[in-house]
Amino acid sequence: MSGAAGNLRLTAEALEGLVAGIFEHAGVPKPEAAFWSQSLVNANLRGVDSHGVMRVPRYLELLGIGEIKANPTMKLLKESGAIALLDADRAPGPVGMSRAMEVAIARARKVHVGWCVARDITHAGAVGQYVLQAAEAGMVGLAMTASVPLMAYHGSKGPVVSTNPIAIGIPARGRPPLVLDMATAVVALGKIQSARSAGRPVPEGWGLDKEGRPTTDAAAIATLLPMAGPKGSGLSLMIECLSSLAAGNPVLAPALAGAKGTRMNGTAVALDISAFGEPGSFEADVDALAETIAAQPTSPGVDALLLPGERGDAVRQARMKEGIPLPAGTWKALADAAAAAGIAMPQPIAA
Repeated sequence: MSGAAGNLRLTAEALEGLVAGIFEHAGVPKPEAAFWSQSLVNANLRGVDSHGVMRVPRYLELLGIGEIKANPTMKLLKESGAIALLDADRAPGPVGMSRAMEVAIARARKVHVGWCVARDITHAGAVGQYVLQAAEAGMVGLAMTASVPLMAYHGSKGPVVSTNPIAIGIPARGRPPLVLDMATAVVALGKIQSARSAGRPVPEGWGLDKEGRPTTDAAAIATLLPMAGPKGSGLSLMIECLSSLAAGNPVLAPALAGAKGTRMNGTAVALDISAFGEPGSFEADVDALAETIAAQPTSPGVDALLLPGERGDAVRQARMKEGIPLPAGTWKALADAAAAAGIAMPQPIAA
């Protein structure tokens, strides 16, 4: 064993190759399998393990029953000015949402803003990756996804809305982009799942049991709680409107009426920020703002003020050098999937 708490570690390259091979065996074409794998490993690299390779077994299940299509036929249904509507045809989430952001960026190059709604995506992983896609193109990015009920509407007994995430990416000049990536729940579902797998309790305020009572038992949580009470559940509801209703593909109302399945939609927005002023001036102001905030005095016990995205940047640097830690449960699940695909597991990094 190597790594903290007995975790095995793999290099990002080895983990990407392993997961890509597993997806290829499940019928995903090689380029899309590689892209999907890279998306998951990038989440692990940034410390968002709840949206990383621990999801592979569930994605394989969804591929097996057709909830995720290995060979989707994505279609651009509408382009008009800044607006575009993409039918993702249940593509692997990162494949569909990345395409939506490509479309948004292309529209923004023509009319300074692009707003692409993607219908029938699947689980998109960490949505911060899509706003980074925009920031790397020199644009401000916004991404949101909407899914089935998982979270309480403020005051409800059970799930009414979802943990719908939202991310904003801001390009900079001499520093990495600012990236805010957050769920509308107190905590993402993946963190509950991680605690369940490890048999760990969770903090108070994360979720409710099936009777609507607060619990710290991860295995007993049936409903997640919204961030900031009515603010979190209200924001989630607005994302359903902007993503699902705009796509003509409602999720919440049908699900609450008894419809089954994993229906999801997403929104990708790109803004050509240079249209507001001199090229480069916005990015320079972002650098100055970040430097000014970082220089402010900290509270007792706080080492530094971190800007949005900086924690993930630091974790990425460390994990690129030291490898990505994989808990025993995740290692076993990947090993089982690799064995089924006839793929040898990579050798872990020596302690």
